[in-house]
Amino acid sequence: MSKEKKSTPKQKKAAPTPVATAVPVANAQAALVQGSPVAPQKKRKVVSLDKKKARAGWFFVLPFVIGLILIYLPIIYDSIKLSFNEIIPVRGGGFKLDFVGFANYKEALFDDPDFVTTLTGGLTQLFIDIPAIVIFSLFMAVMLNQKMIGRAAFRAIFFVPVILSTGLMAEIDAANILQENMQSTENMSGAQVENGTTQIVSAMEVSALFETMKVGTGLVQTVTNLVNDVYNIINRSGVQMLIFLAGLQSISPHIYEACSIDGATTWETFWKITFPMISPMILVNTVYTVIDSFTGTTNSVMSFIQGVYDGGSKTVSSAMAWVYFAIVIAVVGIVSAILSAYIFYQRRD
Repeated sequence: MSKEKKSTPKQKKAAPTPVATAVPVANAQAALVQGSPVAPQKKRKVVSLDKKKARAGWFFVLPFVIGLILIYLPIIYDSIKLSFNEIIPVRGGGFKLDFVGFANYKEALFDDPDFVTTLTGGLTQLFIDIPAIVIFSLFMAVMLNQKMIGRAAFRAIFFVPVILSTGLMAEIDAANILQENMQSTENMSGAQVENGTTQIVSAMEVSALFETMKVGTGLVQTVTNLVNDVYNIINRSGVQMLIFLAGLQSISPHIYEACSIDGATTWETFWKITFPMISPMILVNTVYTVIDSFTGTTNSVMSFIQGVYDGGSKTVSSAMAWVYFAIVIAVVGIVSAILSAYIFYQRRD
């Protein structure tokens, strides 16, 4: 006899319900039984510190943005429109604009040789002055960052020319008749005597200094212009000096202590630590100096364009101004592209 085995079906175990999903379901069912819907929980949006700083920055620049939109943009539009048109007086008063295309630009670049000559000479001089201003301001910032007696007084002295050359002080200085008489005086023999601030050395003195060296006349003239222009270089270095000082003070002193422990010299510390960490400020100061030099009242190109405008050629002067603006933008873009490749940005995380 064969015993028949009774097979009993296996019971499947029920999967355990996760607590995290069971509790909300139970609460929802209880709430539905009581007749009150479940209110969804609102997540509070957290604003990062960078976004808060960005909002604060927009708040501070808002007056400038409003002034740019309401005041400067209409003036820029009128200037562009004048550069492509010719002003025709209307009988009885007023004028109308006649579209002439690029005729004003052609007259400025090809028909007026003085504009091209002034533009070339001004650009050449600025390419010499801009590196001199940046290097001088960096050198003085490094010197004034050292611990010394009267450091705050020396910083204020170097920033005084910036205050004296702006606004009302500049107008008072321009109307100073006594200074004009002192700048151009005549001695007993009738020869003109130059003021000490206008010419410090002559090309003959520099040639005598370099007579034993095979130096061309171009370099001699460049050195002469730089020495004679030292007063203007100091005057235009105040803002850059402050920016460099702010950058130097942001460098942690622990880095310098580590370099001193490792036996690094002052020269090595400057080129390995100070110069790389101050490089973002070099880019900022270079761009600022380019714009400040190209748009200054003492710029020869700006003075030439203003003279053409005062002479009655408003359309041609507008074309000259926009040509000059395009050159300035191109120079700023080239300088930024070159310096950005060598900028070191310190990581804060």
